[in-house]
Amino acid sequence: MTHDHDLVLRPTAAQTEAALNPPPGRNGGDLVVETLAALGATTVFGLPGQHALGMFDALRRSDLRYIGLRVENNAGFAADAYGRITGEAAPLLLSTGPGALTSLAALQEAAAASAPVLAISSQIPSAGLGGGRHGYLHELPDQSASFRGVVKSVHTVRAQSQIPSAIEAAWKSALTAPHGPVWVEIPQDVLLSPTLIPVVTGGDAFPEELPPRPELTAVAADLLSNAARPAIIAGGGVVRADASGKLRQLAEVLQAPVVTTPGGKGAFPWKHPLSLQSWIEDRHTTDFLEDADVLLVVGSGLGELSSNYHTFKPRGRVVQIEADLGKLESNHPALGIHADARPALQALLETVSPREDAQAPERVRDVLARVSDRIAAQELTLEQELLASIRRALHASAPSFWDMTILAYWAWSAFDAKGPNLLHSAQGAGGLGYGFPAALGAAVADPSRPVLAVSGDGGALYSIAELATARQYDLNVTWLIVDDGGYGILREYMTDAFGQATATELSRPDYVALAESFGVPGVRTTPENLADDLAKALGSPGPSVVVLPAVLRMFAPTHLG
Repeated sequence: MTHDHDLVLRPTAAQTEAALNPPPGRNGGDLVVETLAALGATTVFGLPGQHALGMFDALRRSDLRYIGLRVENNAGFAADAYGRITGEAAPLLLSTGPGALTSLAALQEAAAASAPVLAISSQIPSAGLGGGRHGYLHELPDQSASFRGVVKSVHTVRAQSQIPSAIEAAWKSALTAPHGPVWVEIPQDVLLSPTLIPVVTGGDAFPEELPPRPELTAVAADLLSNAARPAIIAGGGVVRADASGKLRQLAEVLQAPVVTTPGGKGAFPWKHPLSLQSWIEDRHTTDFLEDADVLLVVGSGLGELSSNYHTFKPRGRVVQIEADLGKLESNHPALGIHADARPALQALLETVSPREDAQAPERVRDVLARVSDRIAAQELTLEQELLASIRRALHASAPSFWDMTILAYWAWSAFDAKGPNLLHSAQGAGGLGYGFPAALGAAVADPSRPVLAVSGDGGALYSIAELATARQYDLNVTWLIVDDGGYGILREYMTDAFGQATATELSRPDYVALAESFGVPGVRTTPENLADDLAKALGSPGPSVVVLPAVLRMFAPTHLG
């Protein structure tokens, strides 16, 4: 009798011959790039360094496309965006010590936003591992310890035979919900040593699924079917799971109004009769959600931004669907369902009973009108007109990447993303410098669409070197730099809190001349000409820079009492 576990796939004669006689001149680095290719990778990002030269030498013997950035952190942001756009694990090749550590802020953003990044770093020679002080260049007592609190999983390789399995395990980890960055480190001598290990030709690239427990979705379906005032908060987990269509179906079946978090932008149609849009930092929206007798939270941990800075206090029953176990019920008691958004929403669609509620669209309109009146009373016409100009200039299917800047904070609440997976920002970890290098990664992922990056001048200076990358690879990215001569949001925060700002003012280079020195066309615009200048830049192939000198203001917060 034959059992399934007795079945073994037998190699063909050609595979046997190739295994017995691998091509000469390969090293441990070849095992890295061969494994990546076998798992389905086509593109890698990174920056070479002394200990990592074995990997980079192997790249020229592979078909992988290499995109080299000028700073490791920016390479991490580019890989992050590539992972968000494609849904694939984006390989990020790094060196040891300073090169590795410089990527930490980008990996924190990838972790916070659940972007799949497969970081592969070199290490000092094997003889130096273990915590001793041997004096190797770039030596750390325990390099992996610096990443363990940031990434999903850490994989340290000590022999060439471990490379394929370690990278495959990391790949699965990065792509298993919740997605996130992972860390693989390989000593210099393991990468450089010649290898007779056969060429890596296969790998299991399929991540584990995370379905809901049926007894929990049955209870959730009953609560939602019998609710008098259901509402839904849709977070980034809906976008990452490609579940926006199922979310819309469920909202319509339940007649439940939907608000999206900053990470969930585009998860629900902006103009839908049940759409509360993404004004989640507004007290009118907060009050509405608190009044729901059953609140379904999908793909959000209800963190600081998504809870109007922890002022949100639900009075009804909360049902929370979340792939990250650590976020489940971390802020509010709930019927917690540990699952990826897509299978969980499908399970609810199969079990809920339709609701009739003719008043739901009217209640949505009332909330949006109250929000609009509040903003209108603050005389913030310039900021709203700038967002409208960007929306007119940007094609509906084009993605945009926003740095931590005042205009991005407006976009979280007031910008129509036109669809899921089209608006991205660094709101997960909140670090500066994300917008432009992330847009470069998105342009690599899909060169058929122009990509918009939006930065303030403070954030722009973090990534100005990547103008060279944009030019080198001729990437279709238009970079809008809003130049207010400093860290505008910090200037506003400090002035409100202390009466004056300190350490927020910056010397201003000529960004147009700076862009042109890299061979990138630049233009200085005005609020009145922004839509036309931006549309022209986005419609021209290759990189471009549009500089808008403007001092912007934030709308008044509603969480301070």
